[in-house]
Amino acid sequence: MRLEGKTAIVVGAGQTPGDTIGNGRATAIVFAREGAKVLLVDRDVDSANETKSMIEDAGGVATTFEADVTRESECEALIKACVDAYGRVDVLHNNVGIGGGDAGPTHLTEDVWQQIFDVNLKSVFLTCKYALPVMREQGSGSIINISSVAAVCSVGMLAYKTSKAGINALTHSIAMGNARYGIRVNAIMPGLMNTPMAIEGISVARGIPKDQLIEQRDAQVPLGGKMGTAWDIAYAALYLASDEAKFVTGVILPVDGGQSARIG
Repeated sequence: MRLEGKTAIVVGAGQTPGDTIGNGRATAIVFAREGAKVLLVDRDVDSANETKSMIEDAGGVATTFEADVTRESECEALIKACVDAYGRVDVLHNNVGIGGGDAGPTHLTEDVWQQIFDVNLKSVFLTCKYALPVMREQGSGSIINISSVAAVCSVGMLAYKTSKAGINALTHSIAMGNARYGIRVNAIMPGLMNTPMAIEGISVARGIPKDQLIEQRDAQVPLGGKMGTAWDIAYAALYLASDEAKFVTGVILPVDGGQSARIG
């Protein structure tokens, strides 16, 4: 019950269909298991409802809300929905992200660049814009943004990398600007994860079997030679959401099996 009495918004609480569990769904389940009342936000409300059923079957409390977080009015509405349902916003967890169609600078199209930035970075700005006044009035709150080790590692995806580096900068700026209100703002940088979005999406994009992709990705991880899972991200988020991290803000936390520490 590390989040007992708290309310949490998980943006991206549904997931891509696949063999494993995604970061957003795992985080929502862990938050609820630890006592939080959770607003499950996703543009695919059917997938969010699947997460809700899993939470309620385990005795937790959750509500779903359909939203496209690239739209400002819908970001404003989801914060209001949490306040209306639960009275406050203690935790905002920003988990949405895309990378499809990305490329290097000479092949990347303007439309793909803009779409990736809208989903990955603008959405975080917009949800924070409307959560912060509520948290300031409360005098407390924890915002957790999902970045990526791509922000600091060498990758061939220009828009994805740059948007995730932007999340790190946004996290730092909002953390410093809101510390005086008792609001903590941190980011998690997942490394290579065995999640449906990664495995299902990349295997299709590259035209290779999932087993082959998993083997290739596992081989790149220093710690144990195996990718992480969504539960690794969920438990890192749980720490940052909980009062155990009450003196932690402005942190960019790699959860990557040592991938971003590999230098030379």
